[in-house]
Amino acid sequence: MSSSSTALTTDSPYTMPRVWFITGASSGFGYLVTQQALKAGDNVVATLRNPSALTALTALYPPSQLLALPLDVTDPSSITAAFQHARATFGRVDVVFNNAGFYVVSEAEGISDVRARQAFEVLFWGAAAVSREAVAFFRDVNDPRGGRLLQMSSRTALEGPACSVHYAAAKAALECLSEGYAAELDPKWNIKITIVEPGLFRTPATSNCIIEPVHPAYTDPALPTMKYRSLYPGVERIFTGDAEKLAQAMLRLVELDDPPLRLPLHQIALDTLKRKGASLIKAADDWEGWSDDIYLSQ
Repeated sequence: MSSSSTALTTDSPYTMPRVWFITGASSGFGYLVTQQALKAGDNVVATLRNPSALTALTALYPPSQLLALPLDVTDPSSITAAFQHARATFGRVDVVFNNAGFYVVSEAEGISDVRARQAFEVLFWGAAAVSREAVAFFRDVNDPRGGRLLQMSSRTALEGPACSVHYAAAKAALECLSEGYAAELDPKWNIKITIVEPGLFRTPATSNCIIEPVHPAYTDPALPTMKYRSLYPGVERIFTGDAEKLAQAMLRLVELDDPPLRLPLHQIALDTLKRKGASLIKAADDWEGWSDDIYLSQ
């Protein structure tokens, strides 16, 4: 890949070691970022539904470096308690890796209301509650003020591909919320937000997703939804991204003095972002004339 003026460079405004607050630390990106941060000598508050899943790591690192806490992102009191515990243990939080989630395979018309609402409760409302707590902590607790909020989104948030529409919709909502935060925050607070948009990275979530029953109207093998479903089981074969390398990139990202608002990672994410941008520009150009005479008379 070609180099550019936006390549990652390091100029950290924080003293070491950093304190990370990570949601969804039991597996996948959350576990790998926890692992990489610890290897780098940072302190980590690793949160997950069942802290016993981190037994291997807690055996390697002392509680003065790794704090494993129970957290359910759909329970605001659980989030507040975890941040309070982080404050009592480390005094500050420098980076929040907002990552908890799960993946659902289903036609937009076929997903159950219960599953659809569950997806939004975790992927949007849960992430939104963590975001709110993180921003307040960075501003009101940290001394000096500041922090990095890394929002784990997905390239699917840009297009809403077949059979993952509710997952994509929740991620798109999180992206819009994150852009709103970035627009509203006082620069003096030194809070930086980055929306991370991974492409196809191989993690346990790749194969451990929830697959809803096929909607009876969508059984034609030629339909995009059935073509996607045909990839399961074994879908991980098309996932070419190295999740450990993404985790390493997160450590480089928090070193940036001026981090990007949006960071696509993987060629498919780059292609999706470019395609989306081009389609939006084309829509504006093609239909510009419809706005010529649509205003109040002067």
